Amino acid sequence: MGDRVIVKVKDEEEKNVGGIVLASNAKEKPQTGEVVAVGQGARDANGNLIPMTVAKGTEVFFDKYSGTNLKYEGQEYLVLHEKDILAYIK
Repeated sequence: MGDRVIVKVKDEEEKNVGGIVLASNAKEKPQTGEVVAVGQGARDANGNLIPMTVAKGTEVFFDKYSGTNLKYEGQEYLVLHEKDILAYIK
């Protein structure tokens, strides 16, 4: 997987405005999740491995429009490059 990570996307809480439930297409895309798998890292121009700085189990914020969405066994996942992780959540 190189410098990619798989993130289990957290479900956003359902929001409503004045008692009106928003349609699913009007909701914002979730931007937080838990890292469930991590690649071995990228390679530099000389072929040396650049290790990953994120670890499995870390909660992260990620860029809104990054990665590739996947659905597996009813759960949403996002495959993205480590550089698309904006921050770690403690």
